[in-house]
Amino acid sequence: MRSSPLISINRYLRNANRWLIQTPERALDQAYDAALMIKAIEDQHFDGEKISSCSSKHSDNVLSYFQSELKKYLKIADVRLTEFKASRFIVDSTNSTLYNRSSISARDREQTAAILEKLKFIDEILDRYKFEPATSKSLVPLSQVEPTSLSTRSEPTFNEKDAVRSYNSETSLSGDDGSVLDKTGVLPRSILGTLNRIKRDLDPNSEEEVVRTFRVSKVKTLISIRLILLLIIVPLLTQQLSKTFIISPVVDRVWHPDQHAIFVNFELEEEALREFNTFKERLEFDRLLGIAPEHSTAPEADDESLLKEKVQEIAKSYSRLSANAIKNVFADFISLIAFTVVLLTNRRELEILKSFIDETVYGLSDSAKAFIIILFTDMFVGFHSPHGWEVLLEGLAKHLGLPANRDFIFLFIATFPVILDTIFKYWIFRYLNRISPSAVATYKNMNET
Repeated sequence: MRSSPLISINRYLRNANRWLIQTPERALDQAYDAALMIKAIEDQHFDGEKISSCSSKHSDNVLSYFQSELKKYLKIADVRLTEFKASRFIVDSTNSTLYNRSSISARDREQTAAILEKLKFIDEILDRYKFEPATSKSLVPLSQVEPTSLSTRSEPTFNEKDAVRSYNSETSLSGDDGSVLDKTGVLPRSILGTLNRIKRDLDPNSEEEVVRTFRVSKVKTLISIRLILLLIIVPLLTQQLSKTFIISPVVDRVWHPDQHAIFVNFELEEEALREFNTFKERLEFDRLLGIAPEHSTAPEADDESLLKEKVQEIAKSYSRLSANAIKNVFADFISLIAFTVVLLTNRRELEILKSFIDETVYGLSDSAKAFIIILFTDMFVGFHSPHGWEVLLEGLAKHLGLPANRDFIFLFIATFPVILDTIFKYWIFRYLNRISPSAVATYKNMNET
């Protein structure tokens, strides 16, 4: 009976090892098939040229279909190439017998040649749709602008992001009067802005520039909202799924209250004792008042049995709390890794998000800026903020199963809000006072009233 689980585990490990060894070849074949599909579309519908939205041979709906197909196959090729590189690195690192061979067989040379041919073909296809100059003519039409997925590396994506970057280099976050971080010029900004507006109105290409600006702004908004949703949803889903399907079964199998300590920290033990004492005192109080149920035997024996049942109930409850705290530690660590991966794989989107936030913040009115500054400063560094920080830190400690160290909490409250207050004041003095002096004046007036 004991050998059957070992046989099942060995069979599972062999199948997993076989699947891992075949992963590089399988991923490369899928990327190669995606590149072949792109090449087939080019040969059949674009006379061997690259798939472009500027083609005059097809209607807008047909071009939109080809663009969506291009996105799909480019995404497949990019994801599968990444899988090929990662899995090949793992296989080569774990397969130590590969490097112990004295000679390479003809079959190995043929496989290497086939891999190189496929990689060369895939690179030729993918290189056509990367790093295009951002011009107004190469922009995707408004009907074809779609938020891209996490791993997309298609032509519209690069055109959109390159267009956003070039637009940011030409214009400013505050409008037409230069960068928001530029130094103050000789003339007031309002006069320069008025002159630039008159110059733009007289420009014969102003309509095209307005359309281009609108397209870039729309793309930046879509990319920013998509990235914000990714930064929120991906860590939360990762935390919940990993905790439910991976960590919980393992902890429940390993954690046994009869073999391990029921309480992960002394605070849980004190809470359990308080709950037990409250129940014991209430039971004694009800018995003295005569409202407790009548006993068939001695009252002391019945009270003793009730107390034992309550102790077992408390032990099970706090054992679950301790196990849940351990699950939260590992699940939060995995979600932190997922959050880091999202940041590392979306560096260009982060630049666009930063630009979008700067435009949104600096585009607010003076009263709105002052209101937001007062709200954040009073919430995080104001007079009543220590109570909020204390609740947050105690909740975090309870979530992770750590004892709430009062000395650490008080030290944190005494230092961190002060640092935040200094950063706020430096930002107001260094940047906001130069960009929008009227907002600073409004903030001072609102803060003094």
